[in-house]
Amino acid sequence: MIAEMEVTWAPCMEFATSLYNVDMDIYLVTYWSSPYWVKGYLGLPPGLSLSDEQIASALSDAYGASAVQTVTHMTLDHPHCPDTALGSFDDGRWPALLYCRGGIGHVGPVKADWIRTFSAQGFVVFAPFYRGSESGQGRDEFGGADVEDCVAAVRLLRALPFVQGDRMTVLGFSRGAVNAFQTVLAVPDIHRLIQWGGVADLAATYEERVDLRRMLRRVLGGTPTKRPEAYRARSAAAHAAAIPCPTLIIHGTADVQVDITHAYRLYDALQAHARPVDKHIYEGYGHHLPEPVFTAAVERFAAWTRQEV
Repeated sequence: MIAEMEVTWAPCMEFATSLYNVDMDIYLVTYWSSPYWVKGYLGLPPGLSLSDEQIASALSDAYGASAVQTVTHMTLDHPHCPDTALGSFDDGRWPALLYCRGGIGHVGPVKADWIRTFSAQGFVVFAPFYRGSESGQGRDEFGGADVEDCVAAVRLLRALPFVQGDRMTVLGFSRGAVNAFQTVLAVPDIHRLIQWGGVADLAATYEERVDLRRMLRRVLGGTPTKRPEAYRARSAAAHAAAIPCPTLIIHGTADVQVDITHAYRLYDALQAHARPVDKHIYEGYGHHLPEPVFTAAVERFAAWTRQEV
């Protein structure tokens, strides 16, 4: 049981661009994901302004004082928020986006500027760091027990009084696609799933990425031949029939980190099982889209989440 919640101020992060002219509130939250204390960023959209005390109280009262340990507040410059995003909330409640980062450990950490861009579209955003990262407890299993960090984050978001619990989108980037699809399988009533540059077949990744083989053997306990069940459990294409919500696949055709064939493999598997799926393919682009293509891609997927199926 936590006696009290600590709210402290952190220096503003600065971005050298004049395009970002609206303040954004972002909170570093230490929260309970059994059996560990883990960390993540909570980002608020423009138009939703809360004091440090209000956000701390909302997390503590709604999610449970014993489930949130610390909240640290900082302010970032925010991109201009389009009118469609400003009008996207309902009765003071906003749609939510769970952003599942790529990489592992210190590789591919949560990008605060991505949270900034996502929240500019009218989302309350939460981005788990995954256990074992950024001084969080535990060990990242690349889509094993660490999926609980994402499931716990969904519970946290849905407990907040300013979040539309039935408008929850889960986005996985790169390796985060593993955590994203598993979260959708574990949590009922997710609104949409987005797989961006996502791994859809981890055994194929083992063959394609020689540089990742040592890490995968260490984390998963062996090769795809030795541990086929561990690789299959982390492969969205193998579980396409069970994915209950509409899925959007975003991928660049020149991606050398996660080959474009992952996108097509997942798309074909979802179609084969008559699951609703769309794809946004970016010809000639790699794993990370440059500006202004990145922001345009975010605006495009945000519009997709607002469409009726």
